[in-house]
Amino acid sequence: MRQNAPIRLSDRPEINPLFLFRWEEKEQAYLLLYPEGIIKLNDSAGNILKLCTGEKTFEEVISELKTLFDSDKLEDDIYSFMEVALGKGWIRVKA
Repeated sequence: MRQNAPIRLSDRPEINPLFLFRWEEKEQAYLLLYPEGIIKLNDSAGNILKLCTGEKTFEEVISELKTLFDSDKLEDDIYSFMEVALGKGWIRVKA
């Protein structure tokens, strides 16, 4: 895994299989579940991780989020979050 390497636009991010990503109706939030606990995600993080299926490139994820939120100024924030998520092991780059 490329813990400290920058994410490239052609990379295909996916949720690390050590985590279960799901919507929790009771919490009204997306959660990352793992053996040691639960991470409750804010709306932005949930919307980003929802697109991390391993099928879309990072560039496609950004494009879809720009359309969803009708904003062209999200790229840096998305990239920063993805770097943190990669560093924490929540996501990985699909080989």
